[in-house]
Amino acid sequence: MQNVRESKIEQMEQTAEILIKALKNGNKVLTAGNGGSAANAQHITGDVVGRYKIERKAFAGVTLTVDPSVMTATGNDYGYEEVFARQVEGVGNKGDVLIIMSSSAGSSNLLQALKKAKEKEIYTIAVLGNNGGVLKEWTDKCIDFSFKDSDLVEEIAMSIFHMVLTQVEESVVNNQ
Repeated sequence: MQNVRESKIEQMEQTAEILIKALKNGNKVLTAGNGGSAANAQHITGDVVGRYKIERKAFAGVTLTVDPSVMTATGNDYGYEEVFARQVEGVGNKGDVLIIMSSSAGSSNLLQALKKAKEKEIYTIAVLGNNGGVLKEWTDKCIDFSFKDSDLVEEIAMSIFHMVLTQVEESVVNNQ
């Protein structure tokens, strides 16, 4: 983790600044991923809405993977590749932030969400394996790794976001 932190510190600081700006402006954080990354998305949203380390007011956050009725209805009617894009279209607003995570960096449902976010002027952040794959070119800020081992990408993604959220909370709470 020390190696990751040292090699990705600039991207992590930029990620924190994006989140700080959005939250100070009253925008929300949307999160998405598949499999273990879906669980990470929920975890990040829990830290955004609840708190991570500092007692504070709630920030606005929505995980796009947690509503089985929305996921199955959208998947049935529009196809699985649209399950996140439809939600970005419905609940996302200009100035919000969409965080995605993917070890393969090639998931079509995340790609469609990123494309929809661009249309709506929603800032996009990604932690990706597989050198960023096809998803990297659709993100505003990408922290990517050469490996595509799901367990490593998922563990690193959570560690990165815990470090980022520490900076976000300190900045927003202390109004820096």
